[in-house]
Amino acid sequence: MNAASESLVDCKQHLDTTSSNDYLEIYELSLLFGATKVLDNVTLRVHEGETVAILGESGCGKTSLLRIVAGLLVSTSGSVRLSGRSIDSLEASKRGIVYLDQDALMFEHLTVYENIAFALRIAKRPSTEIDSKVQQMLRAVQLEDQATKRTWQLSGGQKQRVAFARAILASPRVLLLDEPFCSLDCRNRAIMQQLFLDLRQRYLITCLFVTHDVKEAIVVGNRFATMSGGILKQYPTSLAFVEDETTGAAAERAFWAEQGQIL
Repeated sequence: MNAASESLVDCKQHLDTTSSNDYLEIYELSLLFGATKVLDNVTLRVHEGETVAILGESGCGKTSLLRIVAGLLVSTSGSVRLSGRSIDSLEASKRGIVYLDQDALMFEHLTVYENIAFALRIAKRPSTEIDSKVQQMLRAVQLEDQATKRTWQLSGGQKQRVAFARAILASPRVLLLDEPFCSLDCRNRAIMQQLFLDLRQRYLITCLFVTHDVKEAIVVGNRFATMSGGILKQYPTSLAFVEDETTGAAAERAFWAEQGQIL
């Protein structure tokens, strides 16, 4: 079982431990690969229930940041805290954090239903509760008619919906999203963005969402940051993010306004 799967398994430990005080703190995090500084003194605080969208080009350090938070990579210096406690020494599978990227990792021997039910089965939930929650999630991600299929029978967009649904029912303390929709076509990408917004609000998920797409950042984020050369810049308000010409957000909003759409 890989580290991402282990994270899903051990999220069972957190199914009953949601706290109104949960939040994520990243403090002075640095990462060196030889002489290359991948992350440079990154500090960020994410409050419970909010999504911080981090915008940056490929190679800027976004993925490394998420992998350190997930426990899949060890930083050179700095600390990661959750609910006021350091998680630096915790294995990935013990953090209650789920990491999703554009590769929707599935348990290929399981049906769509059983993939979504995975964390609940591991937590030994009553069968009636499992069925109720899985059926509700199948409706939420519009996969009711796909429940008995194997994952190899699904499209890329459908696989991503399954991965997303499974992650949410694992009740992660923090959900890390690493350009999860970048491999989808425009239509399915827009559908997944809206699905993310709906489920984030319904389940009050705390998220770090990294993307290189400024429109996507504007759509999904409550708060915003940019990353370049391993340096993270936070914005105190959405307006500050939009007004910073270096983000491209103002031009993006102006373009979609001309098309009759509002971001």
